[in-house]
Amino acid sequence: MPVKIRLQRHGKKGKPFYWIVAADSRAKRDGKYLDKIGTYNPNTNPATINLDVDSSIKWLQNGAQPTDTARAILKYKGVMYKKHLQGGVKKGALTEEQMEEKFNAWVEEKEGKIANKASGLEKEAEKAAADALAAEKAVNEARIAANTPEPAVEEPAAEDTAEASSEEE
Repeated sequence: MPVKIRLQRHGKKGKPFYWIVAADSRAKRDGKYLDKIGTYNPNTNPATINLDVDSSIKWLQNGAQPTDTARAILKYKGVMYKKHLQGGVKKGALTEEQMEEKFNAWVEEKEGKIANKASGLEKEAEKAAADALAAEKAVNEARIAANTPEPAVEEPAAEDTAEASSEEE
């Protein structure tokens, strides 16, 4: 039975949410599956991915073929890298401890990159909100200045007195 690791769509129209599943390649997209490996939510920024790494590796070692999108998700979460390291352990190039050490170092580095991206997005959002507030204040001040009536100017009264003094002469 050919097995694929693929995405199974859930959620509502315009708000997709995916399960990452191992399924028979002949099954329908949202049909019967063999094992639920994780979830993927592309609606958040950065996308939220929950994945059972050990289960994913088990399916890959048993011959399951990931689809293109599933492969990208597996690479992003380090499943492909860990499978690669396990191949080195089988060949005797690495020990189990070295493999775990390398994989954990990679995971920490990846989490740092994700945290930096998230903090950068938060800073951009705060800056955009501050710029919008400043622009709104400028528009409000301009509108208030345009709607405020000008104080009456004393010049016309001075002309009246000038006319009155010329009449007296």
